[in-house]
Amino acid sequence: MVRNYFKIALRTLLLNKVYSFINVTGLSIGLAAAMLILLYTKDEVSFDQFHAHNPNIYRITNKYISPDGQHVGSMGNTGYVAGPAFAAGVPEIRAFVRFHGHRNDIKRGSEIKSEDIFRADSAFFSVFSLPLLSGDPKTALKEPRSVVLSEEMAEKQFGSRNVLGRTVLMKDSFDKDARFEPYTVTGVAKKTPQNSSIKFDIVIPMVIGPSEVHRATNWFNTFMNTFVLLAPGANIAHVERKMNLIYNAEAKEAIREVALKYGMKNKKVYTLQPFTDMHLSAELPSDGGLVGHSNPLWSYILTGIALFILAIACINFINLTVARSLKRAKEIGIRKVVGSGRRQLVVQFLGESFLLCVIAFVLALVLVELALPVFNDLSNKALALSYLFDTGLVLGYLALLFVTGLLAGIYPAFVLSAYDPVKTLYHRLQLSGKGYLQTSLVVLQFTIASFLIIGTLTINSQFNYLINKDLGYNDAHLISIDKPNLTREQAHVLTQELQKDPNILAVAPKNGGRWNTAAKVNQGKEIAFIYETVDPEYLPAIQVPVVKGRNFSPAFPADSTGSVLVNEAFVKQAGWKDPIGQIVDFSYENFKCTVVGVVKDYHYTDLNEEIGPQLFTMRPGNSYGRFFVKIKPGSETSSLRHIADTYARLFPLNPYTYRFMDDENRKRYESEARWRQIMLFGTTLTIFISCIGLFGLATLSAERRRKEVGIRKIMGASVASITRLLTSDFLKLVAISFLFAFPLAYYAMSKWLQNYPYRIGVDASLFVEAALIAVLVAFLTVSFQSVRTAVTNPARSLRSE
Repeated sequence: MVRNYFKIALRTLLLNKVYSFINVTGLSIGLAAAMLILLYTKDEVSFDQFHAHNPNIYRITNKYISPDGQHVGSMGNTGYVAGPAFAAGVPEIRAFVRFHGHRNDIKRGSEIKSEDIFRADSAFFSVFSLPLLSGDPKTALKEPRSVVLSEEMAEKQFGSRNVLGRTVLMKDSFDKDARFEPYTVTGVAKKTPQNSSIKFDIVIPMVIGPSEVHRATNWFNTFMNTFVLLAPGANIAHVERKMNLIYNAEAKEAIREVALKYGMKNKKVYTLQPFTDMHLSAELPSDGGLVGHSNPLWSYILTGIALFILAIACINFINLTVARSLKRAKEIGIRKVVGSGRRQLVVQFLGESFLLCVIAFVLALVLVELALPVFNDLSNKALALSYLFDTGLVLGYLALLFVTGLLAGIYPAFVLSAYDPVKTLYHRLQLSGKGYLQTSLVVLQFTIASFLIIGTLTINSQFNYLINKDLGYNDAHLISIDKPNLTREQAHVLTQELQKDPNILAVAPKNGGRWNTAAKVNQGKEIAFIYETVDPEYLPAIQVPVVKGRNFSPAFPADSTGSVLVNEAFVKQAGWKDPIGQIVDFSYENFKCTVVGVVKDYHYTDLNEEIGPQLFTMRPGNSYGRFFVKIKPGSETSSLRHIADTYARLFPLNPYTYRFMDDENRKRYESEARWRQIMLFGTTLTIFISCIGLFGLATLSAERRRKEVGIRKIMGASVASITRLLTSDFLKLVAISFLFAFPLAYYAMSKWLQNYPYRIGVDASLFVEAALIAVLVAFLTVSFQSVRTAVTNPARSLRSE
């Protein structure tokens, strides 16, 4: 019996090649999309799950409570003190690991390069399951001058992985007096897994002097990750309570001191975050040396796209099967007359559905293999086809295959098996319900397609807005070069040497990284701001105007000690009507300065962050960490050569790297660019599957109305009028779909755009453009078959019975 069902199903699929092709193509694309998304989702939810000590690894975090008891913010980083203090006073804490990343200079022969370096406590390899290929995980980070390399870094530095006992020359970039010191290789680590928040090439011990560990004010430093390993079954609430008791006792005087100096009114409360929650956490993401943080919103979007594509493929199957049912009516009638029961017919039609799904499933595996490189590039992953054969995923795919086959075949099977054999044999059968299900499914298809078109157009417009928006400064032909601990004297000599080349238009030093601090204005109001250390050439170099007052100038010697510039956002937050001459009080340093100029607001960071208060100073005690060089257009090659030669001559022991700021600014939106491409591919697939289904329906509709078309042509109807007749019904359904798609898309896109402080508006042009695309695509799809039917000789249509 099963063999007979299989033969009938296979014969039916082969006899109807066009419809079988449409269904197999649509289902295979839908299944392939679902498989790729399952791979992506599996990788996302499996982040950091491989550590043997999970779920007992936690990150120490802290939240801030305002005086009225409201939660005002959270932070995932701590300072030096929290880890050892809590481990010493909380019995449930078995071990702690502090983890901090920065850059050090490494010397190999005469070559010097700046590399990412991580510092970690000696328990690092004992707490985390990051196996060593060689070396003892318990002692690898015991000695102050030891270093553990990744297998890739060992190959890069020495050309071999067998490097235990060899030395690496390294210099601390934060210490201006540091020299290259030998570090002994005590371990070589296996490559970290793709789904790990901790990735490293070089790890050295966390060496902290006793004075730093016992300095009470270090409770308020937040620049590193601190992890703790708890005893199995530990009560998290009890551990957090003990941690805060220790903090409040040991930092009591420091809390009072900081409150007086900085006016800190918010209460700090230590909490614990499960290590495996960091990757997808919106409030406390993995940062401070940790990598791979992901926004869960994109996982939801990807999953939605995959479900949409799969749903449209299933809709195609149902629509085409029901539409073809009249052609199979006589077959069904004969089977019922000779004794087939409804159950047998249901099994037969479900069998056809599952056979088609199996074929589509095999083809989907091929499509996944072909699409993986592109998908990895778009999603910034390193997924492999071997991941497909994970036990959980295999079960997931089998469930997906079963559900798809059932959803695609269950309705047609019950509809077809219910036909009255007498009506089918006498050609009196008509589909009940006036085709409401079929038309509803077409409307649903194009609702989804139109929704995705609008989403893609919105994301594309927002991306173009981000990369083309005026930043408030000129980043063209502006080069940024890092030079840690650049002194005033060095900056002066560097500027003189670089400007010997006429292609160098300006040189301006600036502090490295991003400095944040706070000060008081109006005799008490505290303002947090970005703290910039510059010289008089900085603002002219990046072409940012001073809108009130004046810029720093050598004509005013006091500028370096008592004058500051502020931006417009600072003035607005301070509430100043006349900012010139206002006092900014750095009370924690017993230092006051006078505002001499107001700088026009410019986007000093990416457009995902609002412009905040910014203060510029020339204080001699602040160091520079980078400098900008403005060059003439078209002089890139000669200017870069002159800059590199000058840098190597003045700073032979420092690595030289440069970045063009316009390229750097574009790279800030790489995530948006990737997701724009993903949305475009998803929408294209959705439209394609919808169109091949619409093509199949149009073909069946034209076949059913063949005699009608023949009679109309004999009566004088033109090809254009017949084409209009055959396409109008489908275009009406596409138009109806807009009634559902537009409100949903408007709501969803408005919500999504709220993530951006600087954004486009969801205006009517997006919807008009989406409607034109959907109507044009549907018209081209349907009109092809309609024109073909309209030009057919009416004699052929009327002769056949």
